[in-house]
Amino acid sequence: MAQAKKGDRVTINFIGTLEDGTVFDTTFPDTESACSTDDCGLDDCGCCCESGPMELVIGEDDFFTQIEEALIGMAPGEKKVVKIPAEDAFGDYDEDKVFTVPRSEIPDDIYPEVGQELELTGEDDEIIEVTVIEVDDEQITLDANHPLAGEDLSYEVELYEIL
Repeated sequence: MAQAKKGDRVTINFIGTLEDGTVFDTTFPDTESACSTDDCGLDDCGCCCESGPMELVIGEDDFFTQIEEALIGMAPGEKKVVKIPAEDAFGDYDEDKVFTVPRSEIPDDIYPEVGQELELTGEDDEIIEVTVIEVDDEQITLDANHPLAGEDLSYEVELYEIL
């Protein structure tokens, strides 16, 4: 039976879970647990549930390096569990990325609510994704950490097909 190697284009199915068992991402359509994180607004963050197998090229950093390395030597139908510590996933939670801004700096047509995700423009015109974590009459507290920052991740990965 064929085994996957670096450079192969493959399809995989996976279930991503947190330490408490919460499913945050999956490609399996029949997963009983619903994803706990809605679309975070980032194109390739890995925290949004997919539908159907994911296609990638092993070794091209299309997904977490640890997962791509685990696929090497696997045959279609084989499964593995891969653990990814927070610092190798979305980083440790950084309190310095939590900040407040006066409400007067928010455009009048934006009505921030706790949990809302916004895009800010930084000093060098870079886009910064933030989540509103507190709102009062004077200021808004924002968190620029990735929603999964500080979380150790576990992926059950199945090599679906070698293309």
